Amino acid sequence: MPSVATREVRIDAGRGRLFARHWTHDSARGGVPIVLLHDSLGCVELWRDFPERLAAATARDVIAYDRLGFGRSDARPDHLRSDFIGEEARTDFRCVREAFALDAFVAFGHSVGGGMAVGCAAAYPEACRALITESAQAFVEDRTIAGILDAKRSFAQPGQLDRLRRYHGDKAAWVLSAWIDTWLAPDFADWTLDDDLRRVHCPALVLHGEHDEYGSARHPERIAALVHGPSAAHLLRGCGHVPHRELPDVVLDLVSTWLASVAD
Repeated sequence: MPSVATREVRIDAGRGRLFARHWTHDSARGGVPIVLLHDSLGCVELWRDFPERLAAATARDVIAYDRLGFGRSDARPDHLRSDFIGEEARTDFRCVREAFALDAFVAFGHSVGGGMAVGCAAAYPEACRALITESAQAFVEDRTIAGILDAKRSFAQPGQLDRLRRYHGDKAAWVLSAWIDTWLAPDFADWTLDDDLRRVHCPALVLHGEHDEYGSARHPERIAALVHGPSAAHLLRGCGHVPHRELPDVVLDLVSTWLASVAD
């Protein structure tokens, strides 16, 4: 039976060290590796078994890393800037590319990581062979703000921050603030992905749950409409904000079938 091997890597990103995990399928056909970019409260561990299953389904290497300030990466002393989504491609992602010698890659991001995947595809158009967004926000929508406010109230309850400490340790309060305070800041209200989307020329697969509590179907529609490469959008019925956890078999089938047709 084919198996997936894993290894852990520490990457010097200048401002601190990043934690990354690399899954290698023993029957990999040499296809372009997939790099996973996590959501606002996420990290490598919170992808759970999805990267391993993705490597097996696609017969490709899969790499996931914790952004600076998250998971097992070093703490980040500063606050996120309003352009933090686009900035990721120019900073930590660039260091990940160099560490793994990624001349070509597939960018796959969930939620805010989907926006960062768009930024990576826009920043490295010759290297990014395919883009996959899952539950990505393309602009600040009333539903997005309402979902974040609900989460803010939930995390204010006693013991709720402990859920984040399991994955982020003593960085948990910073992680929560980096999500809530940044998205609710007045100077972030006009943020959009539009400029980066117009610089994407590779094929794009856009996945979104029909019941996503952080964004309506307007987000995948906008992403698919603005990229210049061929795009395929899927609104997943009965699904919320985390398709790879709620409908893993559906996501794996869509991704593996689509990638086989668009990226070597």
